[in-house]
Amino acid sequence: MEFLEFMGQAAPYIVAVIGAGTALAVVATSRSTLRRTLEAFHDREERLRSVLATVPDAIITVDDRGVVTAFSPVAERLFGYGPGEVIGNNIEMLMPQPYKEEHGGYVDRYNTTGERRIIGIGREVQGMKKDGTVFPMELAVDEIKLGDKKFFNGFARDITDRKHAEKEAREQSRRLAELRNELFHVSRLSELSQMGSVLAHELNQPLTAITNYVQASRRIMERESIEVPDRVNESLDKASAQAVRAGEIIRRLRNFADKDEGGISPEDVGAVVREAAELGQIGQGSTGVKVDIQVEPNAPSVLIDRIQIQQVLVNLLRNALEALAKQKKARVQIAVTTQDDGDVGVAVIDNGPGLPENVAANLFKPFLTTKSDGMGIGLSISRSIVLDHGGDLECEPSDGGGTTFRFSLPAAKKDGAKNDI
Repeated sequence: MEFLEFMGQAAPYIVAVIGAGTALAVVATSRSTLRRTLEAFHDREERLRSVLATVPDAIITVDDRGVVTAFSPVAERLFGYGPGEVIGNNIEMLMPQPYKEEHGGYVDRYNTTGERRIIGIGREVQGMKKDGTVFPMELAVDEIKLGDKKFFNGFARDITDRKHAEKEAREQSRRLAELRNELFHVSRLSELSQMGSVLAHELNQPLTAITNYVQASRRIMERESIEVPDRVNESLDKASAQAVRAGEIIRRLRNFADKDEGGISPEDVGAVVREAAELGQIGQGSTGVKVDIQVEPNAPSVLIDRIQIQQVLVNLLRNALEALAKQKKARVQIAVTTQDDGDVGVAVIDNGPGLPENVAANLFKPFLTTKSDGMGIGLSISRSIVLDHGGDLECEPSDGGGTTFRFSLPAAKKDGAKNDI
């Protein structure tokens, strides 16, 4: 009885102790769960930070008033601001004029009308760094809704390097166009010069013969005492004079075309060859022909008329590309080497079908061509240009098939003395 009486009196205290212990256990369990939850949250946060740090785009979050609420590490590096300098301020601080002045109106219009001008589309704009530097960037904007609140994520990428590359590409294209026009102009003059030279040579004899025949006819009639009307003598005199005049016109044409509009100067042979290769492939479409340029290291500069030598290279390269039109695994090699005498040798080598013997034997003669629309003076002009530079243009079969054209160019003297060309 005494034990039961004791338990009855102590029961409330025991229940209280047990209840307290259970409560403490629950609290301990809740704290453990909370700790694990916080640890998981921090782990996810660190992972998110790591992702944001490696994403190439700057990420900026703003609310529906344009106030910055988040600023990624990439954005910090791009704009030069720390998060504390930007978060809580309007996004306009990252914009130059006129974007800064217009931005508020864009935000108000979207909040009022819902009309999207950039959201979900993206466009090219300008940003402004902390030091005031203005730079081009691509900006894409996404909208996020959290409950009844709207936020906007902006993804910005600096495109300064791309814009510079585009500008350089346009400049390169413009320069090539100017060079091509200059080359075509010189080419036409060279063709005119060659035509004048050939015509003067080919027509000189028949024109001289006409003059001699007319004068001989006059002498025969005088010796035979043949009376002819004055008008006949006058016509014979005029025919003789016109034959002489025709020859003079041709000689003047040649002299005019021979006037040198270019100039001899030291040139980087590698640059000359590479520019000519670019020009030679303009307008050729996708031929599939590989053009391999090999310039010997430390090749000396050459003393040349750059435009004329490029005309030679363009002509040789285009001839090779046309010859390789139906060739499988076609290739053209332009090799530049230093010769034993110190001059520079240039070779244009293809792996095409080669030249027939009858064509190769008369290759550099004017008006000889295997093209249906060719004039047959390109190689003749090219050889004349090389000869004027003190070298010669030669043709030979390539090893393993194809054709090789070789010529040499005078090296520019390092002491500044003029080369004798």
